[in-house]
Amino acid sequence: MRAGYLGCFTALCMLSLMIGAGQLHWSQLVANESSAWLTLTASRLPRLAALVLTGVGLAVCGVILQHIVRNKFVEPATTGSLDAAKLGILLAMVLMPDAGSSGRMIFALIFSFAAGLLFVAIVRRTRLRSSALVPVIGLMYGGVLSALAEFYAYQHNILQIMQGWLLGDFSKVVQGNYEIVYLILPVVVLVYLYAQRFTVLGMGEGMASSLGMNYAATVVLGLLLVAVTVAVTVITVGAIPFVGLVVPNLVALLYGDNLRRTLPIVALGGASLLVICDILGRVLIYPFEVPIGLTAGSVGGALLLSLIIRRVR
Repeated sequence: MRAGYLGCFTALCMLSLMIGAGQLHWSQLVANESSAWLTLTASRLPRLAALVLTGVGLAVCGVILQHIVRNKFVEPATTGSLDAAKLGILLAMVLMPDAGSSGRMIFALIFSFAAGLLFVAIVRRTRLRSSALVPVIGLMYGGVLSALAEFYAYQHNILQIMQGWLLGDFSKVVQGNYEIVYLILPVVVLVYLYAQRFTVLGMGEGMASSLGMNYAATVVLGLLLVAVTVAVTVITVGAIPFVGLVVPNLVALLYGDNLRRTLPIVALGGASLLVICDILGRVLIYPFEVPIGLTAGSVGGALLLSLIIRRVR
């Protein structure tokens, strides 16, 4: 089964490498044309690497948050993490204009981590009659953070720059302009190493404590890993919704909630979904491009709606 998934994913990657505004054929690479190899190494391969790592990171983030909050309808976009990261980047641009990507990422990480802690605290202290209210609270919370970010950007006349983070876009990913996204790799490795603990985390604080696990420390670790991934993603390509919501739910529906067993499938599913959405964005109005935030929102929204309808039935 996993071999079939890997085969489909490999085919998608090959197709992604061949699609773009500039013509690129395998025959050109075999003939060792310098322009073809330059296009491949400077643009197509970096873009594919960024797509795969971003998809893997966002899907894994969704799994972590869903186990921490014990709710299947949360992800970075519905917990305020993305909006907090944007606010942190804006503050870094004003307070430290020469900080560069690393300085902005640190601000985004701190704000995203703090927002995650506050969201978990709000959910734990609020007695909710329905689990469906958890993402609603997250959307309201994120709306407040987004409003603060827009107001701050308007005050400092950088509102137009902020628009680039509202929709994810891989068109600017080229060699030398995306390498920070490789920080997602150690995050995924750590999540896999702590997969059993995150699985127990989803059973609740009482069960986790009775099994001898430090519940608070595991929650903090999970939120920190999410904050790193969100900060790197927003810095590199902007905000991308639904990936961390749809993929974990589809995998849990088919294979259950044991993260040690399902995490590789979740990672592969997140990467595949982003590659598919990117291919759609590049062919719909070829040779122009639809931002992946729009295609991911459309495809992810349709998949989420089908999941909800199936559960109701």
